[in-house]
Order: sequence, then structure tokens, then C-alpha cells
Amino acid sequence: MKSWRAISVSAATLACIASVALLWPRAASTQPSAVQSQQSSSAQVPNIEEYNPKSTLVVPDHKIQRAKFPFIDIHSHHWNPTPEHVDQLVKQMDTINLQVLVNLSGGTGEELKKTVATMKGRYPTRFVVFANPSYNDIDTPGYGQRAADRLAADVRNGAQGLKIFKNFGMDVKYANSERVHADDPIFDPLFEKCAELKLPVLIHIAEPSAFFDPWDKDNERWEELKEFPQRARPPSKYPPFETLMTERNHLFAKHPKVNFIAAHLAFHGNDLQRLGKLFDALPNMYVDIAAVLAELGRQPYSAHDFLVKYQDRVLMGKDIYEVNEYKWYFRALETRDEYFEYYRRRHAFWRIYGFEVPDEVLKKIYYKNALKLVPGIDAKAFPN
Repeated sequence: MKSWRAISVSAATLACIASVALLWPRAASTQPSAVQSQQSSSAQVPNIEEYNPKSTLVVPDHKIQRAKFPFIDIHSHHWNPTPEHVDQLVKQMDTINLQVLVNLSGGTGEELKKTVATMKGRYPTRFVVFANPSYNDIDTPGYGQRAADRLAADVRNGAQGLKIFKNFGMDVKYANSERVHADDPIFDPLFEKCAELKLPVLIHIAEPSAFFDPWDKDNERWEELKEFPQRARPPSKYPPFETLMTERNHLFAKHPKVNFIAAHLAFHGNDLQRLGKLFDALPNMYVDIAAVLAELGRQPYSAHDFLVKYQDRVLMGKDIYEVNEYKWYFRALETRDEYFEYYRRRHAFWRIYGFEVPDEVLKKIYYKNALKLVPGIDAKAFPN
């Protein structure tokens, strides 16, 4: 009798355990643990603008605050500067070894005279001012000669070069709404005057080629176009990128005595082989690296070899003046640091690498090439 009762209890217990076991998966699925709940709530999917992973890579890190050699910034903009602004500039320039800053936004006429007086009048050896052409009278016969005469007057008033802004070739139009081409013969007298006066021409033609491409998931400048949609260059309003390149190259070729500095690596920083072929074909063509460091930094081996091969044709430039951003240029040019963040995300969602060029190449990029091209800079402030 005792044995039967024991067996009955055991059977009942087993049945109870089985029923609990059957219910357990359902209970577990409806009552997540604290860890599961935390994972679920934090597993939000970021959008393309929010996603910014922090690298766990541990590699040598050289945050250079001051250039190895004194340098010339060939590409900067300071519209109608005040004496206070100029004083502040010089203090900041001294901290990073920036010996000479070229203000490309000098204007023309009285505006240029005022800018020269404010900058060079206070610090004669620290600043260079470039003049800019006016198109206000482009529809009046004789424009080209008047533009040349204005430039000659600007040089007498202290200009040391000519800067042509990006509206040239894209937005400048005749009264009949016809686009003024970059190689339009109307400008020939102006460039002939540059040759006569041995003035460099720093010229911005077109924009990054991605701005002319469809603004879609394949466009690597998508984020910048979202932030600044006005930078898009749709075919309904603008000529194709290749049309502008053709006009620019023709302009350089037909004025071989003018030294042209194509801004922003001539917008071929993503295709250094193409840029090299242009250098080979156009001995009067130079480039600056303003605002395109990210292009060089994503191809460090190619960038190093390119800068060594064409060391006489590349100039240091920054474009948007922000004293704390120059250190990225120093780090890229002077070190072999790996995989570090670029300072302006909209230009590059990728990280960049140092491409460390030899000192003699560095000197040419930092100052020797600019000394060769821009008249009137005091060379005594720079090493031999």
C-alpha cells in the first residue's frame, strides 16, 4: 500500500512539472529579462547623418600644432578686414608658423586700396592681396581692355595677383542670358595683362564633380548637398562638369605665359592620374590643396607619390580660415598617422591617413612654390 501511494505522488509531481515546462517558453517570451529589455530599447537604427562610429583602433598619434617650416597660405578670404581683425590674424598666424597669408578677396578699385592699406599697411611682410575682376560692364564694348586697365591700376595700388571666383564660367552671363564661357575671347586682354605684369592667376572653375551628378544614394557628397542644397549643379541650370574642364584647359593652353593656379587640386583630387596628365600637358598650370585635404588623405600612397613627382606644382592653401583646422594639414603632410578623423564631416564621411612627404618637398609646398609665383613676397623669412 505504501509503495502504491509513493508511485501515485511521483506521477502527480511529474505531471505538474511537465505542465510548468510547457508553459515556460510562453512565459519567457512574454517577460524578457532586464538585459534583453535594455538591448531592445537601445538597438535603434541611426540614419546616415547620425551614424558616426568611434574607432577602437590603437595606432601612433601625432597631433601637430605648428608647421615644421614657415608657410604661405595661398588661398584665404578676408572681405573688408578691419584693423582689429588683422591684428588678431597675425597673433594667430604666429602660433602655427603661418608666415604669409594671401587674401584672395581684395576686390578692385577703392575696395582693393582699402584692403591693402588695412592689411599690408599694418604688416607689410605678412600679407598679400589679390585683385578680383568686375563683370558689371561686360556687355559694354571694350570690356576686356577695361578689365585689363583696372587690373593694372590695382597692381599699382598693391595687388600681387588676380583671383577669379567660381561664378566665372557658371553664373556670369551676358544681358541676353547667354553663359559667359571660361575661355571666352573677351577676357584675352585681361590675361595678356597678367602675362605682361607676371601676375599669377588663382582661378576657381566649376565645383566637385559630385555636385554635378545626381543627388542620390550613390553620391559621396550627399551629406554636404543635404546641408547646402544650393551647391548642387543640376543640368537644367549649369553646364556639365566636363564642359567646364574643357573650357578651363583651353584657357590655360591659349595663355602659356600666364601662371594659373587651379584652386582645390583643379577638382581632380579624386583622380590624380588625370591631374598629372594635365601637368604634363600644361607647364603653366599649378594647383593648391585648399579644402581638398580629404581627397589626398584617403589615398596616402598615391598622394605621397604624386606630391613627390609634381613637387614644383603644388601650393599650400586652406580656403576657409580657421586657425585650429590647419593642424590637420600639418599632420597629413608631415606624418604617417593612420585612420584619423577629418575636420569637416560634410567633405568626407571617411577617415584620412598621413602621407608624409620629404622635407624638401614639404618646403616647396609650404613656401618655395609660392615664392616662385607671387611677386613681392619677402623671401628672407623662409629657410633656403
